[in-house]
Amino acid sequence: MTGDDPLEESESGKPVTDGGAAGADDVALDPWGSSAVSDYRKLFEEFGIERFDEVLEEVPDPHYLMRRGVIFGHRDYRPVAEALREGEDAAVLSGFMPTGDPHIGHKLVFDEIIWHQQRGADAYGLIADLEANSARGMSWDEIDEHARDYLLSLLALGFDPEEGELYRQSTNRELQDLAFELGADANFSELEAIYGFDGGTDVSHMQSVVTQMADILYPQLEEPKPTVIPVGPDQDPHVRLARDLAERTRFFKVSKAYASFELEPAERELVADLYERLDPAEFDDDSLRCVHVAEAIEETPLEELAVSADTLGSVLTKLEEAGMEPVRPRTRFFDRRATDEAFDALIDAIDGEKRVYENHVDAFELEVGEAEELAREVEVDNGGYGFRPPSSIYHRFMTGLTGGKMSSSVPASHISLLDDPEDGYDKVKAATTGGRETAEEQREKGGKADECPVYELYAYLLAGDDDEFAKRVYDECVGGERLCGDCKEQAAQLMREFLAEHQEKRAEVEELLEDADIELESPRA
Repeated sequence: MTGDDPLEESESGKPVTDGGAAGADDVALDPWGSSAVSDYRKLFEEFGIERFDEVLEEVPDPHYLMRRGVIFGHRDYRPVAEALREGEDAAVLSGFMPTGDPHIGHKLVFDEIIWHQQRGADAYGLIADLEANSARGMSWDEIDEHARDYLLSLLALGFDPEEGELYRQSTNRELQDLAFELGADANFSELEAIYGFDGGTDVSHMQSVVTQMADILYPQLEEPKPTVIPVGPDQDPHVRLARDLAERTRFFKVSKAYASFELEPAERELVADLYERLDPAEFDDDSLRCVHVAEAIEETPLEELAVSADTLGSVLTKLEEAGMEPVRPRTRFFDRRATDEAFDALIDAIDGEKRVYENHVDAFELEVGEAEELAREVEVDNGGYGFRPPSSIYHRFMTGLTGGKMSSSVPASHISLLDDPEDGYDKVKAATTGGRETAEEQREKGGKADECPVYELYAYLLAGDDDEFAKRVYDECVGGERLCGDCKEQAAQLMREFLAEHQEKRAEVEELLEDADIELESPRA
């Protein structure tokens, strides 16, 4: 779960105007490989990532990366947005694998952490040194050198170490203890399916995955709270696994139910539909019973039920076995792993009508949302974590300055935050553009800003918070008013100014880093 490497993994991601290039090949998300997302729309379809523009209006004073569509997707971000709006507890965390210099791709994640911190979220920045050592084979001396550079840039851009927390995986005992516990809920076949691990995978590499799951849940150790993980989409497998593990650690599962027995989601949806459509007054004692629902299902053509034959068969069996048991909506607390004391405490905490069974409790006067909060409160009071499923936001990858992928191993394709300002200027001046073959054609047809690495620099970095400037550059380009030579000259000058200012700030925060509560040298070196 490092939000750090849009450089190595990137292919062209359209920064402002659309959902990705049409006709792209299949999407593969590999946290350590060379994932290339050439069609961001497929992430919505294949992985269930939600469009960020659908939640944008709920975000207080959104960051320009959000406004411009650079942050294009999310998982379950609404609880975080609500907490920021209401001034309630929230957290933000992302990690950096110190395998090279920090670069302009890392700056996206730095900015996302800092923006959330400035809006009241507890902020965490971690150095993924265990991952760098196990998955990338970095020596501890190399890790220490690069980690320092990452931290200096993070502080120089505005992270407040007194209000936030910086740590490295290898020296955080609480984190490692949490990773050990989470490891009991993960297994090899699952890691094999998610990450492609096989018999040749190092155990330390597998262990680093569990450590990253602990990283993602670490902000909730003191108390459960909405937590967002800003990352590139290649890190989504980590987020999905962490959300699953957060659920598995919970004492109770809360769901809707309609009878004393358990229904699968598709079965429950079918019974809920029949409950709404059937009138209890039509039956002998004005009560809707399981046998009545079963009869109604049998009388309805299969094509009208919109369920599989297997689902239909299983739900009929359950309803017929329950016979005359009334069908009544209720909220169910299912005992997943609660202690006896916690289960008893839950029973005592439920007000109003309830039914207690061996492995669950049904409450008839509680809505699901209220029940979830009650279950979490009882769990935490009885020694559980009560984790909320972590949220995530996803930013687009940056195109390499030379076209194609931006790669750490190709210096001309990216700009390091440590580059000499003059070198940064020269790299931008030499960059590929989305311009036409001739100036005359450019004026006639307009430039292709959506395919231009230089325009991405404006949208992602150089325009800063000035949306009007970013839009003017775009409009002038596609309208044929802006020619590539002048555009690159302006961008190159802005890049030179940014690097000079950033490096001055890095020097200013050296003392701040020395005073920060983080080990700058690994005891393993």
